[in-house]
Amino acid sequence: MRRREFIALAGASATWPFAARAQQTAMPVVGVLFPNDVWFPHLRAAFVQGLAEEGYVEGKNVALDTRFANFKLELLPEAARDLVRLKVEVIFAGSPEPIAPARNATSSIPIVAIDLESDPVAKGYVKSLARPGGNLTGMFLDIPELSGKQVALLKEIVPRLSRIAIFGIPDLNEAQFAATETAVRALALKAETIEVRSPDDFEGALDAAKTRHVEAGILLSSPLVFVTSKQIAQLALARQLPLISLFGEFPKVGGLIAYGPNLAEMYRRLGGYVGKILHGAKSSELPIQRPEKFDLVINLKTAAALGLDVPTQLQQLADEVIE
Repeated sequence: MRRREFIALAGASATWPFAARAQQTAMPVVGVLFPNDVWFPHLRAAFVQGLAEEGYVEGKNVALDTRFANFKLELLPEAARDLVRLKVEVIFAGSPEPIAPARNATSSIPIVAIDLESDPVAKGYVKSLARPGGNLTGMFLDIPELSGKQVALLKEIVPRLSRIAIFGIPDLNEAQFAATETAVRALALKAETIEVRSPDDFEGALDAAKTRHVEAGILLSSPLVFVTSKQIAQLALARQLPLISLFGEFPKVGGLIAYGPNLAEMYRRLGGYVGKILHGAKSSELPIQRPEKFDLVINLKTAAALGLDVPTQLQQLADEVIE
């Protein structure tokens, strides 16, 4: 190699890391906030797919900076402020708990959120569903009728059902508690409300339910229930207590039944919303979305272990039956 070529090559290799770092710095960063300790792979993959559908490929032209609070909600405000200091392009609140900390941390950075528990207008998050008006948009469930459907499903599966336990977090699930209690009364059943605030609470909560002579229970939606679905399923089976969850993942890890929105589809659409904002769309003008796909998932093996016969008609209506 001639000396002139060597000098040129050496010069190029010396400047390459700086160019790469400059290019990396220019890549838009999406800050992600979770109250728990993990982002489940299938939901992360769905979110990344939504981004890709808008032309943003992770590691190529967009980066994700994820912060977990490990179930310590007091850590979320500082995590949100840290993302603001980093000047991320968008903040994705992966569950209800990070929404308020993110809104308190910034009024300018767009926030895309998912919340299966709240009415965003009643909470004061947005001015209207069609035109949010601030820096927050996303997907909110807030469908009280869902509780009625879940109670009816339990009544169809559990013979002579008369008393139902409702497990939830008082502040987070306030609206769900009210809707579920109304649904229970409408079917001439009795409700026992039982609080759970941490993973360690479920064993005592299920024992309390059995003490109160309930025949079945409803798990109100929360990241806590989602993350501990397998633990809850095992505890419920040991106590012979049929439970229904909003999350389709619950029967897949041993729970009895689930009816609720398809989370993976929701995360895919939210990834698309983030992509639209990166393209220049204003969060104030992106309508609040509602879930469109709802899944019924039944675990027949768990039903048999609980001594229950799932009606054939119900099995035929299910989106997935686990045998």
